[in-house]
Amino acid sequence: MSELSKIKEPVKEELREFEPYFRNTMKSKVPLLSIITNYIYRRKGKQLRSLLVFLFAGLKGNINRSTHVAAAMIELLHTATLIHDDVVDEAYERRGSFSINALWRSKVAVLVGDFLLSKGLLLAIDTGEYDLLKNMSNAVKDMSEGELLQIERSRKMNIDEKTYFDIIRKKTAALMAACVVNGVNSAQANEEEVDAAYEYGINLGLAFQIKDDIFDYQSKGVLGKPIGNDIKENKLTLPLIHSLSKVDRKTQKQVLKKLKQSKRNPKAVAEIISFTNDNGGIQYSVDVMNRFKDKAMQALSCFPDSEYKESLKFLTEFIVNRKS
Repeated sequence: MSELSKIKEPVKEELREFEPYFRNTMKSKVPLLSIITNYIYRRKGKQLRSLLVFLFAGLKGNINRSTHVAAAMIELLHTATLIHDDVVDEAYERRGSFSINALWRSKVAVLVGDFLLSKGLLLAIDTGEYDLLKNMSNAVKDMSEGELLQIERSRKMNIDEKTYFDIIRKKTAALMAACVVNGVNSAQANEEEVDAAYEYGINLGLAFQIKDDIFDYQSKGVLGKPIGNDIKENKLTLPLIHSLSKVDRKTQKQVLKKLKQSKRNPKAVAEIISFTNDNGGIQYSVDVMNRFKDKAMQALSCFPDSEYKESLKFLTEFIVNRKS
């Protein structure tokens, strides 16, 4: 049994029932949309976010229709944002396959993303899940603000650690928090449990994004994310931000100049990766990531011991130790 299969074990039946339900939420009478959504479904990833929804509902012992609605909304929203991100980043690969904009061009990709987002919103309205809708809408707002803040500051090469954490809290952690809050809310959690779930989601999301940013500086690329991708997009992430803080102003300017040249200069990418490793950026980022992981673990103490809680502990470790 794989590590992820072990994590899914307590909710494997619910996840099996969820698959046709989720696929049905993407249906359309437009032939092109049907072709594209089928392509998306067949290349779906680990679905960690819907797994979080089910495990947190399981903590309360009440996985129900609302839980399925919450999970479907999360998957629709997350898929829409990935499609839009690929357009913004001009990325032509996603999880080892061609992205939607690579196959059908950016205009179609944007419209498909809009379609999936609207399906998620309509799903909440049609089922009367207005609290779930409010949480999801706040997550969409935060994610948009986070992406725009990153774009604005990256252009100016002006991102310090505080700004970096503001960005990843909004663009990544907010969605993780919405997953777990909607999960426990679907099972009628009390205020203390909702607060604990939120803390878990925020800290797990921060750890998740730092892990993703570390991947960019590895000597070998990982599945779904080519090495140096963030560097080529001039994104200042934690490994490089910390490394820049350890050197003098002259060296900082030299490194930032290489960063600006990196999109068309593989040598510049390699030099930035080497600089980051030499100045402790990777190890520092790993240490910070593990602190957030520990905070997520601590938030779980609010809930009684169960197979769902054990799976969440395994999942938390899986997030920071994953290879892709």
